Amino acid sequence: MGTAGAVPIPLMKLHGIFPPIATPFDYKGDLYKVKVQFNVEKWNKTALAGYAVCGSTGESVHLTTEEKIQLWEWVAEYADSSKLLIAGTGVEGVRETVCLTNRAAEIGYKVAMVRTPHYYKNLINRPDAQVLYFRAVADQSKLPVLIYNWPQATGVDIMPEAVAMLSEHPNIIAIKESSGSLEKVMQMLRECKAGFQVLTGSAPLLAPHLAVGCVGAVLAFANAAPFATISIWEAHRTREPEAALDWQNRVARAAQLVTTKYGIPGLKYAMDLNGYYGGPPRLPLTTLKPEQQREIELAFDGIKG
Repeated sequence: MGTAGAVPIPLMKLHGIFPPIATPFDYKGDLYKVKVQFNVEKWNKTALAGYAVCGSTGESVHLTTEEKIQLWEWVAEYADSSKLLIAGTGVEGVRETVCLTNRAAEIGYKVAMVRTPHYYKNLINRPDAQVLYFRAVADQSKLPVLIYNWPQATGVDIMPEAVAMLSEHPNIIAIKESSGSLEKVMQMLRECKAGFQVLTGSAPLLAPHLAVGCVGAVLAFANAAPFATISIWEAHRTREPEAALDWQNRVARAAQLVTTKYGIPGLKYAMDLNGYYGGPPRLPLTTLKPEQQREIELAFDGIKG
């Protein structure tokens, strides 16, 4: 697959902290517009760099195409003009991914976050197939592409060698690497084309990943605790590694609970605790039990929204 059809796009800097925003549902399971507005306007008051809409944390696999478009429109309406908007557009096929990406571009989004396809694992879990998929998307996309790798959820892991090849494409500008592997991040930083951006998706390892060269992060934890993640970013940016590690240690337990242990239901409860709207997830995900809620309350004691 060549790059002849790719539209040249100026380098988009993805520096700073981006929450992949949780999708607010009411107790009937419908999208909750007023709470989208409430959360976004509250995040606008922070130094978050922007918002990723319809990512894994937004329960994108539970959303219809119409709901994704509706969320993109609402967030674009309420987001401050200083915030960079990233649309989670990745689905299994190239054709639909391109259609969603180009619809997001029409709404005003600046970057497409495209996850690794994973349904046909035996056919797609190899570098040549992954390179073909992302090149085909990038060739037809009106937005620069941010590769999204989260093997713990998808069961598919894109290798650094494939990322290095994809970094040569003029319309593939970055990767969100959520595997948690510091070694893998370092290999990407060594082997990818100069200017290609590596972001981490691992809140428990934010400070170490920034220290080795990640330019930013897309963090579920930032939905509930934006100031803590911004504090780590600012300490890194101002070359205060001790302060960054101090903050990292303070949030380690809370970050682990709402990412790896309890996931979206835990994150949404933490958002409720910290003055945002989390609300219920969509079935088959369920709200936490009282003892699980208490565990999160203890971990978030002293970590304000």
